[in-house]
This record gives sequence, C-alpha cells and structure tokens, in this order.
Amino acid sequence: MTTAFLFLVSLIALALVFDFINGFHDAANSIATVVSTKVLTPIQAVLWAAFFNFIAFLFFETTVAETIGAGLVETQVVDALLIAAALFAAVVWSLITWFYGIPASSSHALVGGLVGAAVTKTGWDAVHLGGLATVLLSIIASPLLGLALGYIIMRLTRKLLARKSPLKIDHWFRKLQLVSAALYSLGHGGNDAQKTMGVIAMLLFSAGYLGSEFHIPWFVVLPCQFAMALGTLFGGWRIVETMGMKITKLKPVGGFCAETSGALTLFSATLFGVPVSTTHTITGSIVGVGVATAAKSVRWSQGPRLMWAWIITVPVAAMLSSVAWLFGNWIAAPL
Repeated sequence: MTTAFLFLVSLIALALVFDFINGFHDAANSIATVVSTKVLTPIQAVLWAAFFNFIAFLFFETTVAETIGAGLVETQVVDALLIAAALFAAVVWSLITWFYGIPASSSHALVGGLVGAAVTKTGWDAVHLGGLATVLLSIIASPLLGLALGYIIMRLTRKLLARKSPLKIDHWFRKLQLVSAALYSLGHGGNDAQKTMGVIAMLLFSAGYLGSEFHIPWFVVLPCQFAMALGTLFGGWRIVETMGMKITKLKPVGGFCAETSGALTLFSATLFGVPVSTTHTITGSIVGVGVATAAKSVRWSQGPRLMWAWIITVPVAAMLSSVAWLFGNWIAAPL
C-alpha cells in the first residue's frame, strides 16, 4: 500500500469519526423534547432516535451530499490535505462546543472548514459563492421557519383541543410524540449524515475512485448513516438540558408540535439539497411552541448564548481549517 492510499483511508476514517461526533453532538436535538416531556427515558429515546437516524437513507435522495461535495468548493482544488484541514476544524469545534454544552452546528463547522481551507489554498475563486450564500442564509432561515411552524402548529392544536380535558390531551400526545420524534430523527439523519457522505465522496472523486462524474455511491451512504446512528446512541447529554429544559418547559403536546415543525423544516431543506443545522431548527421550533403557549414561558436569556454560537461557528471553523491547511502544507513541503 502506498502512503497516499493509507492517508486516504485515514481521512475516510476521520470523516466517519466526525459523523459519529455529529450524531453524538446532535443527539440532544433528536431526544431533548421527548425526554423533557418524560414520554421516553433517555435510553429509550436514544435507541428510538438512532434507529430512525440510520434508516433515513431509505427516504431521502442524496441532494444534501451533492451540495456539500460539489456545490461549495470547486472539485478541482480538492485534495486530501484540504479535506484533512476541514475535518480537523469541524471535529475540534464540535468537541469544544459539546464540552461546554453549547448547541452549535457541527454541519456549519464542516462548511466553514471546507471554505477556510479552500480559500487559504487558492483564494475565493475556489468557492461557489451561491452555495455558500445558501448555507449562510439557512443559519437565519431554518430557525425562523422552525419557529413559525412551531407557533402555527401549536396554536392550531390548542384551538382544536380547546374543549378537551388536559388529561386526555396529555394521554393522546404521549403516544403521538413517539411519531413526531421518529419523524424528526428521520429528518436529522436525512440531512446531517449526508454532509459526511459529501466529504467522503469529494475525497474519493479527487483521488480518481469515482470516475469522471461526481456522485454519491451506496458504499459511502451506509457507513455514514451507521456512524451517525452510533453517535446518537452515545448521546450528547451536556446539551439535552439546554435544548429540552432551559429554553422553555414543554408538555407532550408542545413536544409533538416542536418535533413536527422541526421535521417539516428538515424534510423541506433536504428535498432542496440545503444543508441546514438541526440544532438551529429544533431550537427555533421549541421557541415557537413556547411563544404560542405563553411568550413569558420562553427563557429569552438563553438567546444571546445560542446566537453567538451560531454566528461564530462558520468563521471560527474557517480560521481553524486555514491554520491546519497552512501547517499541513508546511509539513508536506519538503516531502
């Protein structure tokens, strides 16, 4: 085996580690509402979420993977070092935010990593600005859409059930929340796992293993879905408290509405190939439900902390990947 081939295999392994960390980091997004409403125990919730994370490939085409793989950075400038720098930045930032319990986006860290390394290597001509603009717009659009849908669904639900007893409502929505949690986990697995698929396919394409046309093969799809599901099984417990308890107090009906609105947002984004943040999406949905219930029930003090994490993720990851690329290029120069 050549050194180049071993490096390629190592990078694929690192990409799957990132996918695992993504699932680990974002597990709270999938389970926070269903755990905070006590519909499922944490162990039951992660098993439920991991299963639907894994089977998401059966329901969605690889549109998001194609956006990451060919819609952000010119494929001609991609090489193993660029991917290594991007993955390094995404993994480091994901671990930092997990450690401090900050619900930042692993997906946007990956995007920032790819862009930062590409710009450092060849300049802004290497970046598809339209694709980058779409991702940056999603930072604002996905939580706002989640918020709007969460508010509308919660208001409609409350109106439809206005004459029902709270006990009956609680009983019904404890069962319905299992469905909404499954749908949200499908959306999470369908959008997030595809980002790693795009990176691995980009790496294989640049090395000449995918032929002359960029595509996402099945032997890339399945390991990525499995790695994300495995990460979800281990869970991101430090973030569960923020997502499920510190933003607003949820009941089963609120959990159902938040998960349903989050799922609808993720399904729409995946359909159009937009790599959105599941963290941003479910946060917006939870806030929308809280506002529909009673605006004062939302703990707005959490807002600045969440917003800062969202705003700085892309530039910080870009900076980390830029430094990593420069260091790697300096090491490789004498070789």
